[in-house]
Amino acid sequence: MDIQTPLFTGPDNADHVVVVVDDHALSRSLKFALELEGFSVEAHGSAEDLLEAGLPSTDLCLVVDYRLPRLNGLQLLTLLMRRHGAIPALLLITHPSEEVGEQALALGVGVIEKPLMGDVLTAAIRSSLARARA
Repeated sequence: MDIQTPLFTGPDNADHVVVVVDDHALSRSLKFALELEGFSVEAHGSAEDLLEAGLPSTDLCLVVDYRLPRLNGLQLLTLLMRRHGAIPALLLITHPSEEVGEQALALGVGVIEKPLMGDVLTAAIRSSLARARA
């Protein structure tokens, strides 16, 4: 089954989340969990997949793994923000370095440390979308 196939279809007015994670199992579990929380979720397995597909024309929050092949998550977010302006975004990373944290902060990107515990990711997505709408 393609990771883009919806497991759950939320309401048409659901907040949209674009997940970019190259680990298929993690991508599927994030998609499933976020859809259960009421988000509309689009998943991509690489930076190139997302760049080829383009961003949806709806309000969205990007959830991007730092460790992607070729372009890392921070490079992808930098490129997207140069093209589209500020976008609510979260960077998933294990043991972030101070340098990565500073670069993410400069971009306006939230950093979520893996492993993901409780509802940290869901709360961060909702907070990022609320700030973007304010």
